Amino acid sequence: MKGVLAALAALGTAAMLAVWWLFPPGVSAKVEIPAGQSASETAAFLKREGVIRSVSAFKRLHEGRVESVRVAIPEGFMAKQIADRLESSGITDAASFMAYVRANNLEGYLFPTTYFFAKGLKAESVAHHMHEEFKENALPLFQRSGESRYTRLQVVALASIVQREARTIEEMPRIAAVYRNRLARRMRLEADPTVQYAHGKDTGEWMKGMRFKHLDIESPYNTYAYFGLPPGPICSPGLDAIAAALSPAKDDSLYFVADGDSGRHIFSKTLLEHNAAIARVKKKSAPSR
Repeated sequence: MKGVLAALAALGTAAMLAVWWLFPPGVSAKVEIPAGQSASETAAFLKREGVIRSVSAFKRLHEGRVESVRVAIPEGFMAKQIADRLESSGITDAASFMAYVRANNLEGYLFPTTYFFAKGLKAESVAHHMHEEFKENALPLFQRSGESRYTRLQVVALASIVQREARTIEEMPRIAAVYRNRLARRMRLEADPTVQYAHGKDTGEWMKGMRFKHLDIESPYNTYAYFGLPPGPICSPGLDAIAAALSPAKDDSLYFVADGDSGRHIFSKTLLEHNAAIARVKKKSAPSR
């Protein structure tokens, strides 16, 4: 594979942005390209060896005719949101992307960053590339942390909740601490984002104005009804959220409530303190008479 990439290096930076798509996921190969071959001959040779997917795509790269599209995937997007954004950008089909994500349990493992993709790519190629980005960027955090209490899946699930809950990066470790404290005490997490995900994972919409009636949904993602972490992540967390889940703050808090004025959360150690904090927030937000 290194020999192939070296041969492609002269194609230019813009073309190299789409080179990864030419190679099937997981392929590792070493080939020797005969000297003096034309682009057509080289493409046909690589196709016969099973190294590239498409002769025409290789030739488009050589001729500089690959149109790359810039697409930003924000931290906290669920897979359906990612799929819809990719489709609207002309990169790949949303339904096919979601089918691949569901089949391979990639919710939470599609790294949120800015990508440059060629238009019309196969869904599995795009998802695979985003998963590789996750492994490259996030796995070093796991390797350095020495986490042993929770599995990687559980950590990513927790990080995804932290990502949706936090209003600032600075409070992520405290939010992670609250949820880990609740888990240690065998308390339900009662995390609103997990209920929002249960309602919107197939539509790509995060519910607004959640009410008590919405807590009745029958879903393993309903952390008001079920103990422990949800069965998997609810969105793609960023590195800060993953780091917080791996190394939470040293904090005994068990509750928090959003404070609209400060744009942050008020943390409490007891239910009594928490209810008082809720009362203060409601009083501040109540319309004056």
